[in-house]
Amino acid sequence: MSIEYTIRRRLLSFLHLSFDVTDAAGKPIGFCQQKAFKLKEDIRIYTDDSRQNERMAIKARQIIDFSAAYDVHDSTTGEKLGALKRQGWKSLIRDSWIVMDTDDQEVGKITEDSMLMATLRRFFNFIPQSFHMLDQNDNEVATLHGNFNPFVRKLTIEIQDDCTLPPLLVLAGGILLMTIEGRQS
Repeated sequence: MSIEYTIRRRLLSFLHLSFDVTDAAGKPIGFCQQKAFKLKEDIRIYTDDSRQNERMAIKARQIIDFSAAYDVHDSTTGEKLGALKRQGWKSLIRDSWIVMDTDDQEVGKITEDSMLMATLRRFFNFIPQSFHMLDQNDNEVATLHGNFNPFVRKLTIEIQDDCTLPPLLVLAGGILLMTIEGRQS
């Protein structure tokens, strides 16, 4: 049995990006908000939209970086879960990220589904993105699928039972794809 999350962008959020996170049954499990006009990316995930209980934080290491790295922390324990680093030049044609552990050692990667589809998406941005998350042995541990909807962006994440990565780190990868890669559309 796999774990499934859905990240859905809120339609009417003008000064910031806001996302709702639900489980497979559609039950709300989180709310994400990224403030606008920040020089350094700082994305917070809360248990709900009251923003009283912070669950996770994703923070960029540098202000502007073509190959930016983002540290992911569990806000309830303060523990670093890992990091995600965008592969700048590779991502021009086909979005690609490195997944790192708490010591910044590579433990996986996230890649867009195919070179052909990635190239077509650069010209026809209505084609939804799909990604594969692989562990360090190139075993698929999660899939991330976008949807076709011109008004509301949505990403479904399915984490395999044998995934060796922390589920919150996988979820953070999906949130980054929605915020960082989502700016391209």
